[in-house]
Amino acid sequence: MPAVLVLLCLLMTHSAIAQEQESNDSLTDSLGNEAPSNVKDPKKALYLSLMFPGAGQVYNEKVWKLPLLYSGVSAAVYFLNFNNRRYKEFILALDIVREGTEASPFPNLNEDGIIRNVNYWRRNRDAMYMVFGVIYALGAVDAFVDAHLSGFDVSDDLTFKLEPSMEPLLANNNAIGLSLKIKF
Repeated sequence: MPAVLVLLCLLMTHSAIAQEQESNDSLTDSLGNEAPSNVKDPKKALYLSLMFPGAGQVYNEKVWKLPLLYSGVSAAVYFLNFNNRRYKEFILALDIVREGTEASPFPNLNEDGIIRNVNYWRRNRDAMYMVFGVIYALGAVDAFVDAHLSGFDVSDDLTFKLEPSMEPLLANNNAIGLSLKIKF
């Protein structure tokens, strides 16, 4: 059995080496057309956005997205801080109630009520960490996708044409239908 695994690994690495591509300095498509000059590098946009939120959007020249990104990050940081402060208040109150030497800072709550509040504010704080991570990741994904689509042709010469068609089938039969032709 181990010999089969070793053989399989060798075969997989051999086929992976065979898949090397030639490096081509000029950016051309399959028809030999030159790529537009405003094409952005998706990896660079992703790395910039991961290093500093919003840098990928600036690289892609989509500066109008920065207020959206930073308002989301700011809201997440604000609520994270708020939930963390409340969590610490109830942890301190729980310690005071368990010691029993001072009056409770929350006289309407017994120990179980304070424990429920501790768990509630901790859960909210942890959820805000996840929201912050999602907003950060969405900014990076947006920069990556926007860079990929930067060379997409959105000129006016994109057309759809619907016309009747007749296609030959086997045994001298024909199929009649509609054909949708896309010109770009």
